[in-house]
Amino acid sequence: MIIKIKQRVSTYFIALGMVWGMALPSSSKEISFNRDIRPILSNKCFACHGPDEHDRKSKLRLDRSDGSDGAYREKDGTIVLKPGSLEESELWHRVITDDVDEIMPPPKAKKEPLTKEEQALIREWIESGATYEKFWAFESPKKSDFPKVKEQGWSSNPIDLFVLKKMNSLGMSPSEEADKRTLIRRLSFDLTGLPPDRSELRQFAVDDRPEAYEEMVDRLLSKNQYGEHSARYWLDLVRFADTNGMHKDYYRNFIAYRDWVIRAFNENLGYDNFVRYQLAGDLFSEPSTDQLVASGFNRLHLIIDVGTALPEESFFKNVTDRVTAVGTAFMGMTVHCASCHDHKYDPLTQKDYYSLFAFFNNIEAKPETERGLKNGIQPPFVAVLSSDQQKRIKELNSQIAEIQKKAEATKKIEAVEKDPVKKKSLTEELTELDSEQNKLKKESEQINRTLPLAMVMKERNEVRPTHIMKRGQYDDPGELVSRNTPEFLFPMKKTGEVASRMDLANWFVDSANPLTGRVAINRFWQQLFGVGLVKTAEDLGVQGEIPSHPELLDYLAVLFVESGWDIKALMKEMVMSKTYRQSSLMTAEKLTSDPENRFLARGSRYRMDAEMIRDQILFTSGMLSNTMYGKSVKPPQPDGLWKSVTMIGERFKADSGESIRRRSLYTYWKRGMPPPQMTILNAPIRDACVARRERTNTPSQALLLLNESEYLKSARNLALIVLTPKNANLAQRIAFAFETVTSKLPDQKEQVMLSDLLKSLQSSYNSQPALADALCEGVQVQGAGQKAELAAWTILVNALYNLDITKTRE
Repeated sequence: MIIKIKQRVSTYFIALGMVWGMALPSSSKEISFNRDIRPILSNKCFACHGPDEHDRKSKLRLDRSDGSDGAYREKDGTIVLKPGSLEESELWHRVITDDVDEIMPPPKAKKEPLTKEEQALIREWIESGATYEKFWAFESPKKSDFPKVKEQGWSSNPIDLFVLKKMNSLGMSPSEEADKRTLIRRLSFDLTGLPPDRSELRQFAVDDRPEAYEEMVDRLLSKNQYGEHSARYWLDLVRFADTNGMHKDYYRNFIAYRDWVIRAFNENLGYDNFVRYQLAGDLFSEPSTDQLVASGFNRLHLIIDVGTALPEESFFKNVTDRVTAVGTAFMGMTVHCASCHDHKYDPLTQKDYYSLFAFFNNIEAKPETERGLKNGIQPPFVAVLSSDQQKRIKELNSQIAEIQKKAEATKKIEAVEKDPVKKKSLTEELTELDSEQNKLKKESEQINRTLPLAMVMKERNEVRPTHIMKRGQYDDPGELVSRNTPEFLFPMKKTGEVASRMDLANWFVDSANPLTGRVAINRFWQQLFGVGLVKTAEDLGVQGEIPSHPELLDYLAVLFVESGWDIKALMKEMVMSKTYRQSSLMTAEKLTSDPENRFLARGSRYRMDAEMIRDQILFTSGMLSNTMYGKSVKPPQPDGLWKSVTMIGERFKADSGESIRRRSLYTYWKRGMPPPQMTILNAPIRDACVARRERTNTPSQALLLLNESEYLKSARNLALIVLTPKNANLAQRIAFAFETVTSKLPDQKEQVMLSDLLKSLQSSYNSQPALADALCEGVQVQGAGQKAELAAWTILVNALYNLDITKTRE
């Protein structure tokens, strides 16, 4: 025992000397539990000493300080954490020792020991009082006073003040504003997913009025393409697809839901109602078609095929999928972890999970696919009427009711009328009324017969009981639970004896909710800047990254609620900031000080998503179809891909005509085999909720963009446009193509390079006419020379489509 104590004391002083000699990353600022300490404890300690009581070791919790199991406890003369005293804190000894029997985390935990930097932070924290803080994301956001900054003339926009404060604290300065061509291209892609056309581009480039930029913002926000682009991010999040997934991956019709999301963004539906409609649209007293269609959010989960699992198991999986979607979309938490046990990192218990589960456990729908479905619709469903159709149906019903009322009155008179002439007249009038009524009914029936259908949510009349399922096993019920929200958050207000999904929806959009606003703000910021203020957009919990600018996140969350949850106003606030408008040009200093640009001292720069790349190629080539809404379409893809992944031998059959050139948002999404043009560029499969896409760089991406037939046809179409003016010279044609594709004008060096490339290509195709013929197939071109010219321009345009500047948002 004496030897052990001597070893510990020796280790303590050696480690203390090593740590004291280190330069701390946070030495210039006060230590923060949430920023500096909690991430260490969460990664290294919470799995065994965190919220999950079932796997908790030694009945010790390091996620809290108080209580008999908290970090401040004293047991058998040992104090786990003694504020202000390293020597008396057992935690300190355990994290610095080399003794394999005592070190924490232990080797069997398969976690790396604390680094010297982490030890230094723990040491500073203990010496400064070992103060615990409530987790930032679970506290209601509060507006901070606008900070004072050095460069007071840079901007008065609150976003800029918070960003500049962080820069100043790190010795950084903002970048100059991007040039006008870069700005309009950035803005157009971020708000509509498409580049500016040449007329917009040129007009903005020479418009020096102070209000020109704001006017451009307003124009872009008012375009229909804004709603299409914004909807795409939401469809990733809610795992929208055109098939059920699973073994047979049958077609399923959720077109009406997708179209509603587009309209909701374009009509600027308040985010509070955007949430309400999806969680509980079917529970409004007189739900509109939009509200019912939106409730289909609760049915976007995978659906297993009948006969491949027990119905009870399928039903359970469907409900857990709904809860996971709600947790990701509105809470920004990995709630699914609590389906089997208390969450190991967040204060979400298994009881909390199944209390949420109870809200979605009462649907009146079969848990599996039904045999023989042709239209991809499983009940419950509703007919989807357009606003004009709704108006006409209302008029017809009113007219039919009036005729029935008049006919009943006429029948009473006719029944007692004695005069034969008058009686005959009344009988003829009844015949006319009956004929008119039948005519109106036929019109109403015709409208109803042709209406598209939408799968919706529908409550059972009798509430199904919900139990905690032991170990997440569908057939092993435990404690009975009632509908409720997580206990660690503020309580929900019930409007009845049993809480409803509408109560839950109202709880989510209550101004006191600490999560909904922050989660939404973070995703909208990510949409515009590439990375959220919290990088882990899918997880704002303890295992997620802490915010780069916490005061800014809270300011925007409060502002969002105060604005009436106005999404367009929020987007405008962000893009009007100087932070957003900075140049993305890199310097060696900024690369060294902030390689990931987390502190926003320059504009964001990243490869565009798959849909943006495809859509801009179609748009700039003049081939993009502007048709909105309706049936999903199947652009060409390699044959045989579907057959290899389905049990029913389904084969892909491409659509044809203008429809295949619609925006990628409308592309048919088969979960078993999503369109490879999209997935190669990191689009998700959509079998699970995705709050942020990964970005990779692989050879297959370059091969796709260089060789995809759809892109080559687009390049050829732009080449034809370039060659149409007969009086244009080579330099003018190159400038036209370059500007159309990149939004920039080529400099002299680029002009020469492209001119040389074109001459080389044309010479090659003149000597190899068969290659030129292949590229010109389907186009009327006279003579071998003209074919060689068109082929050369096609490849040159294709090269422009593959430039870094074309594929990169900067």
